[in-house]
Amino acid sequence: MSGSRPVTPVRAEAVPRYAAETDVLVVGFGCAGAAAAFEAASAGADVLVLERAGGPGGSSALSGGELYLGGGTAVQEACGFEDSADEMFGYLRAALGPHADEEKLRLYCEESVAHFQWFVDRGLTFEPTLWDAPTWMPTTRDGLMWLGENAWPYNEIARPAPRGHRCATEAYGGWLVMEKLVASAEAAGAVAHADTLATALIVDDAGRVAGVTARRHGEEVAYRARRGVVLTTGGFADNEEMLADHAPHLLAHGRISDGLDDGSGIRMAAALGAATRRMGVVELALTALPALAVRGMLVNGLGQRFINEDVYPGLFSAAALTQPAPYWVIVDEEGYEAVPERERWGVVPRFVSETLGELETELGMPQGALESTVGTYNTYAERGQDPYFHKDARWLRPLKGPFAAVDPRAGFHQGGRPSAGAGTGVAGFTLGGLRTTVDGAVLDVSGAVLPGLFAAGRAASGIHGEGYVSGTSLGDGTFFGRRAGAAAAGG
Repeated sequence: MSGSRPVTPVRAEAVPRYAAETDVLVVGFGCAGAAAAFEAASAGADVLVLERAGGPGGSSALSGGELYLGGGTAVQEACGFEDSADEMFGYLRAALGPHADEEKLRLYCEESVAHFQWFVDRGLTFEPTLWDAPTWMPTTRDGLMWLGENAWPYNEIARPAPRGHRCATEAYGGWLVMEKLVASAEAAGAVAHADTLATALIVDDAGRVAGVTARRHGEEVAYRARRGVVLTTGGFADNEEMLADHAPHLLAHGRISDGLDDGSGIRMAAALGAATRRMGVVELALTALPALAVRGMLVNGLGQRFINEDVYPGLFSAAALTQPAPYWVIVDEEGYEAVPERERWGVVPRFVSETLGELETELGMPQGALESTVGTYNTYAERGQDPYFHKDARWLRPLKGPFAAVDPRAGFHQGGRPSAGAGTGVAGFTLGGLRTTVDGAVLDVSGAVLPGLFAAGRAASGIHGEGYVSGTSLGDGTFFGRRAGAAAAGG
């Protein structure tokens, strides 16, 4: 997609007529937009939501549906885990850093239990059971999963507790999260206009954002917002020009989005002088199966390990991309067979050899490199130790031939559908966006609030620094979307 479409702000006096007027205008009907619309409508405001696609959902509906919540939720307690806001903050500050937004992160952790209840009140249910193994996506209805909290070094930074909350559906659950949030927003009184692409912000004589111009069914229209505009338009993973300017390393990889994350909201606000934060930060996910990696090892193109394989898979992905390519999952027959077929997601080894020497040759590695790596690993695994990378003893076992190498670049399949980025082995999305207060007010480059303008979700810079953990996009998008909607309703 091109970022060349003009987004110059429009003066209110230049607008001849408005297609509609409302108190709060929400632009984008993903998770952040739905949360903002619900809270604004619940506060008594008239709410209109503009969605460029044919219906709500966006990238949120295509997501896994994980919600990163903790501090002692009912699901955590039912599964026998104690947690606190401080422990949650300690883990996330480390996993989402460096340079996480600690003010937003602290607030998110302190109100996480209440935010969990908000989802329950919206009609989502969570099974009181735990998926107790590393994975991208459980294939069961378990309501709780680990997201690296129990792996080194994070288990020494904060007391481990699983915080990945999953609504009661198998595999991908983003659609169900969105179904409940959209229904709640509409029940609260929010009205949506689909097939409506916002094109620019409207500003009144006092410099306050007073609405947006848009294109609807081929017609140029305008919408007036009496109290505020909330931008929840998503990130910019699908805008090649913005990626080239801010995050060029994502250009070579697949994109995790609905294809409409073109940064339009960010650009509209920036044209008004809005500040941005962390625009170069992206999340890149390697399509390697954690269930296989944890039972074997991840190695780089030189046959060397580089991380403990039981960490959150997004973290081993980031580590892999700094290594000499290509990277491989090395596993033996026992390890491969230990993974239930349903949890292999259609992955089959690309290379299988009786000896490590033969496997080295097939993979083009230096002679003896993989033999040395596996030999050292096996020596300590027999003692239940991993002094180099501290993988948990639960997953340590000497590897014995025959051996297999799984190529993460092959991607994996869910229900016959290739994962995003399949073929490259890596896919990602952007994390940077508009600089906002904890209540979603957009700040200009001098640090002052742009009156009447709010943002949340991936259109804004949320709790993330340079790291990412599953569930934090839906989590912080809805949390700060709620606050932005409430603030906008207050005028």
